[in-house]
Amino acid sequence: MRFNEIGQQLRAYRMESGLKAEEISARLGVSRAALYRYEKGEVIKLDTVNRLAELLKISPLTLMGIGVEYYAKPIGYMERLRQIEETSDQILQVFGPNCYLISSDQYDQLLVQLLEEGAEAGGAERAMARAAAEQLMGVMISRKRMYAVRKPSIIAILTIGSIQKFLAEGVAAGAAVGERLRNAAREMAFREMELVANLMESEPIGLQLGLMANGEPNGPFTLLRSRERASLAVNPFAADASPTTQSGVAMITGAEDAVAAHQRVAEITWREAIKGAAAAERVRAMMAQARG
Repeated sequence: MRFNEIGQQLRAYRMESGLKAEEISARLGVSRAALYRYEKGEVIKLDTVNRLAELLKISPLTLMGIGVEYYAKPIGYMERLRQIEETSDQILQVFGPNCYLISSDQYDQLLVQLLEEGAEAGGAERAMARAAAEQLMGVMISRKRMYAVRKPSIIAILTIGSIQKFLAEGVAAGAAVGERLRNAAREMAFREMELVANLMESEPIGLQLGLMANGEPNGPFTLLRSRERASLAVNPFAADASPTTQSGVAMITGAEDAVAAHQRVAEITWREAIKGAAAAERVRAMMAQARG
């Protein structure tokens, strides 16, 4: 058994479950410190793996990193993505108005405000929504900090439809916030797209951005590669949406046929994508149209 991978899966699924470390350790009959050691990759008995899988409502094989991983909540998926990005050398993203890892710090600051105010509108569930938003933002910001240190190469193929929607509705479009924050969210969308356009023009080393030339993909996906392995992540969760209002099932797999099939699609899409100055001009034209 690869104990480091079991530990990573355990942490992601624990966060997804909403159970606190104390609750899980108490049900297992181990200390909280022991549970954290398991998450860090310490040797774990197969019987303990089976009991943990039962508690987390997943199969033991999934917990051992065999087969496909499924996540029904953004926090579990984002934590697992953070773990994979920690060793990735290449990241290829298909879909979206932008790439979160290269977004501005101001984007994060505003997103925190949007999610916090949106959580306050949650009535009796606002405490849970606030905690979920805080936990999710913590993981996302950790991803960005890691990217700033490691700088894996990124190819992001953005889509025209998602950019138009982003410009029209702003950051965190579904968050129930006041008019002041909603206006700030729309303005932030324009700032982020100007950043994208600038990067398309300058084409910095290790970062390539393009616009999908034809239509929209069936669903967003990301391919992550390291020297040891390649992973496919299929994600229905928007990076800027409230974690308590999103529904869907994210999937992560290292299956060779799944990775290869998505790689072929990505390669064709990238060859046909609008790039460089032409892409930047197209983005700015959409911004001008959205401004009216």
